[in-house]
Amino acid sequence: MNENTRGTALTGCRFVNSYTIKTTTTMNNHPIVVGMGEALWDVLPEGKKLGGAPANFAYHVSQFGLESRVVSAVGQDKLGAEILENFRQKELYGLIETVPYPTGTVQVELDAEGVPCYDIKEGVAWDNIPYTQALEGLAHQTGAVCFGSLAQRSIVSRQTIHRFLDAMSDDADTLRIFDINLRQSFYTKEILCDSFRRCNVLKINDEELVTVSRMFGYPGIDLQDKCWILLAKYNLKMLILTCGVNGSYVFTPGNISFVETPKVQVADTVGAGDSFTAAFTAAILSGRSVGEAHRLAVDTSAFVCTQQGAMPVLPKSLTERLA
Repeated sequence: MNENTRGTALTGCRFVNSYTIKTTTTMNNHPIVVGMGEALWDVLPEGKKLGGAPANFAYHVSQFGLESRVVSAVGQDKLGAEILENFRQKELYGLIETVPYPTGTVQVELDAEGVPCYDIKEGVAWDNIPYTQALEGLAHQTGAVCFGSLAQRSIVSRQTIHRFLDAMSDDADTLRIFDINLRQSFYTKEILCDSFRRCNVLKINDEELVTVSRMFGYPGIDLQDKCWILLAKYNLKMLILTCGVNGSYVFTPGNISFVETPKVQVADTVGAGDSFTAAFTAAILSGRSVGEAHRLAVDTSAFVCTQQGAMPVLPKSLTERLA
């Protein structure tokens, strides 16, 4: 493993040593926003597309004019090289370690409504994200991070995520977003409980909320009550509940925002939730109200549902709402 591929940061269209990452704020005086976890290929019926919630999140954040980073790992293989090249083309920056494990892939099959089913390969590169000096430096400069449960299935990446969260600023405006993203059986009660304690924003969908409620012993009460319980129990700033076609909610202490889901022609829903989280985060960091951030998130994810794949270019009618 040579020095030019290990611990590299994507900057523009060339590699530089990761220790040269310098930015603490963007040109708009926003903090760096990080998506941390899996980087992989979604192998869809029509071919493979760049995937993984952290990259989806970071890409859409960058479309709203904020500086973003994706933190992950790829293998020393053709698929890993293709991910890095794809990131370059999308001007998606990051700290991507090259490790001696295969690059991650996910077989994605879509049902009649375009809803994806996943077969996620194990023992892959993003299960083995190392904690480095460069990563600690990035943590000190990060104003918002989004992480999920999937990348925590491996002890190596789980510990890296925990150390990154611990190294972040304790500033009251810092966002630690746990977008739970339950996949297959790659989660435990311990991982979820620990993540709830470490985050201050929780994003969860209605099906995941039912699963969590059963796991934590909150049966027999409605979804909103369960959200209020989680918000108070873990002292969260915000809890985002998405309910598919039935709309979405944002709970904050003493307040609730509800927005209906627009009716659109769905191509597929891959990455729609990640774009929701990205738009919401970008809006909050840009000083918008929870209600304004919620509406932008809903409209962004609705647009992504009309496109093939997780990383379509967003129209100016969305991105300019934060200009």
